[in-house]
Amino acid sequence: MLPDITFFDAIAEAAAAETLPRFRMPVTIDNKQASGFDPVTEADRAAEKAIRQLITERFPEHGILGEEHGDIGLDRDYVWVIDPIDGTRAFISGLPVWGTLVGLYHKGKAVMGMMDQPFTGERFIAKPGESVVKRNGAVSRLSTRQNVSLDQAIMMTTSPMIFPEALEPSYKRVEASVQLARYGCDCYAYAMVASGHIDLVVESDLKPYDVGGLIPLVEQAGGVMTTWTGGRPEMGGTIVASGSAALHEAVLELLNRN
Repeated sequence: MLPDITFFDAIAEAAAAETLPRFRMPVTIDNKQASGFDPVTEADRAAEKAIRQLITERFPEHGILGEEHGDIGLDRDYVWVIDPIDGTRAFISGLPVWGTLVGLYHKGKAVMGMMDQPFTGERFIAKPGESVVKRNGAVSRLSTRQNVSLDQAIMMTTSPMIFPEALEPSYKRVEASVQLARYGCDCYAYAMVASGHIDLVVESDLKPYDVGGLIPLVEQAGGVMTTWTGGRPEMGGTIVASGSAALHEAVLELLNRN
């Protein structure tokens, strides 16, 4: 049985109690990469710990895939996928486009998801048949933009620098074909696709916890989210999120053109 939406509210509040007091405040930053920069903060670790505690108490039979504290029970029917702060670089830069991502997989497919942005007071939650945003106590249904052609589309990516050399030409074909390309919004960009404000997100080298909470938001709002080859996106990799099936098909054709 799927949890009630109110459980996602409890998760969001527990995480926000750890992240929000540390946002735009001095914070210790550790680098998880020997070469390069993959930051993690005490806010990341504390928020995931709070989320995991709630899940373990309420659903001890479920598995957990988390970015900061490891995995348990990944072979179980239900697995929670946690990114306590997606967009840690934005978080440490004081930019409110990070979010707490929590997804629930059932037999490998994302069925519920949440992206919470406590600084702006926006909580995006999806369950089968519905994708909503909560703002200041009001709840609104999410709906992607339909009937937008590629040359009319607004596209986002975290950065054009994330693409390896082999994938860069494919990405550039898409960027050259849209009306407007913007950078730097991490998980918030996917919420904007679900909200109907932008039409497309194209990214690569994503992990399951980068997408687990976002897949249901996009899909239940009327959009499509797959890998660049059209496969299911639950395990990450190269990812495309589009507002409509027609737009998605056009983007996949460009990405896979020889």
